Amino acid sequence: MSITLKGDKEIANIPSIKRKALRINLNEHIYGTFAEIGAGQETVRNFFRAGGASGTIAKAMSAYDKDFSDAVYGIEPDKRYVTEPRLKRMLSHEIELMEDRLSRNKHPEKLFFTYANTVATIDFAKKFKGHGWVGVKFQLDPLEGYNEIILHIRFRQTDARLQQETLGTLGVNLLYGAFYMNDRPKDLLKSFYDHLDKDQIEIDMINFSGPRFMYVDNRLMSLQLVKNGMTDAVMFGPDGNNLLPAQELYKKNILALRGSFRPVTKVNMDMFEKAHQMFLEEKTVKEERARVIFEITLANLRAEGEINERDFLDRAELLCSLGQTVMITNFQEYYKLVEYFAEFTKERMALAMGVYNLVQIFDEKYYRHLSGGILEAFGKLFFKDLKVYLYPLKDQESGEFITSETLKVHPRMKELYKFFKYNGKMLDIKDFDPGTLDIFSRKVLKMIGDCEEGWETMLPEGVPDIIKEHRLFGYSRRKFANKQ
Repeated sequence: MSITLKGDKEIANIPSIKRKALRINLNEHIYGTFAEIGAGQETVRNFFRAGGASGTIAKAMSAYDKDFSDAVYGIEPDKRYVTEPRLKRMLSHEIELMEDRLSRNKHPEKLFFTYANTVATIDFAKKFKGHGWVGVKFQLDPLEGYNEIILHIRFRQTDARLQQETLGTLGVNLLYGAFYMNDRPKDLLKSFYDHLDKDQIEIDMINFSGPRFMYVDNRLMSLQLVKNGMTDAVMFGPDGNNLLPAQELYKKNILALRGSFRPVTKVNMDMFEKAHQMFLEEKTVKEERARVIFEITLANLRAEGEINERDFLDRAELLCSLGQTVMITNFQEYYKLVEYFAEFTKERMALAMGVYNLVQIFDEKYYRHLSGGILEAFGKLFFKDLKVYLYPLKDQESGEFITSETLKVHPRMKELYKFFKYNGKMLDIKDFDPGTLDIFSRKVLKMIGDCEEGWETMLPEGVPDIIKEHRLFGYSRRKFANKQ
C-alpha cells in the first residue's frame, strides 16, 4: 500500500495502480474486454503488467484505422469518432459480443464488463491539448442488468506520452472504483484522481446509470466535480442528466443569467423572458443557435457556510421543471465566465443581470489580484462580442426605478462606466413588469420557512405546486396546517 497525503491532516492509504489492477485480476468473477481507440492500450497494459490477467481479460483491442473502426462499430451519423455516442456504441457492442460468445451455463458466476475509451491526444502543433470519452459498462450480479459510468476528460499536459500514461492511470481507477466503490459514488468520484494531479487532467462531465446507481442524482455528481476542483464548470439539462459544456456551447449564441434561484421567482423569469426577447432581436443572433444558461456560482452555494446538497437539489429541481439548462461554476467574477464561454464560441454573448450585480462589477475590490486591476478585467469582459441587459432596481425609499441612466457609481468609475454605457455594451430592459420589483427570493424563502401565507403569488405559475409536492426549501404541509 502507498501512503498519500490528502490535505494537511488526513492521511489515507490508497492502493497503488499495480495493486488495484492485481486485485481485479485475482477476482475470479470479474471478466471482460478492453477497447481503446486513439491513445494506445494504456489502461489494459496496467492489467497485463500486474500479473494474473488471463483470468480477467477476454480481449483487448485498438481499432486505430477509421475504416476498420467503422467496420467494427458502424459509422456515426456525424462521422466523428471522439464522441459520447461512439463510446456508448463501443460499450454496447463489446458487451453484446461477450454475452453472445460466452455461455452463461459455462460461466454462471462471471461478472462481465467492458472498459472503453475514444481519445484524441495533443496535436503536433500543440495548440489542441486533446480530450476524450472514457466509460465502463459492468455487472455486479450475474442476474442483474448492466451499470454504466461515462465521463469526459480534457488533457492538461503538453506531452502525448504523458497524456497516455495519465489515461492509463485514470482507466484503472475507474474500473477499480466501479467494482469496489460503487456503493459510495462520491468517494468513487474522488478516487479517479488517485495518483493523479488536477493539472494533469480535467473531468468536466460524468453520468451514472444502471440498477446500482438508480438512486444517484447525476446533478449532485456534477456538483461534486466543481466542488472537488476537477473542473470549473458543469452543466445539466431539464432532464437532470449532465451535459458536456464544450458540446452545448460550441459556436453558439449564449445568454447567461446568474442568480441564487432560491427559489426562482417572478423577477427571475421576467428578467429571463425580456432579456431572451432582446437577445433574439440582435442581428448577429440566430434563434436556432441560441442557448440560455441559468448559472449558479459555487460561492453562492457556499453563501451560508458548507454547501447544502439538499438546498442545491431544490434549486435544480425547480429550474429543470421550468425547462432550463443549469450551469454550476467556480467563476465568482463575470469576466471569468465570459472567458470560459469564449473558449467555445466567438458568437454574440449576453449577460442578463440586475442593477445590484452591475454595481458589484464596478467595485475595484474584486480585481485586486489582477496586475491591471479593473481595467484588465473589463478588457477581458467586453473585448468579446458581449452585451449586458440590465434589469432595473426599485429604490425602496423613493419608489423610483434605478436604471443604467440613473445609476450612480463611485466617482473613480464614472468615466469608465460612461465609456461602456455609451458604446452600446449596456442596454436597459425597459418593458419589465413593475409589480415584480418588490419580490426578493430571500423574503420568499423566509416566508416558506416561517409558514407565512402569500408566498405563492411571488413565484411563476406551477412553481408553488412543485415546492409543495416535493417539499422543497423546508416546506411542510403539517407546519402550515398547525399554524392555521
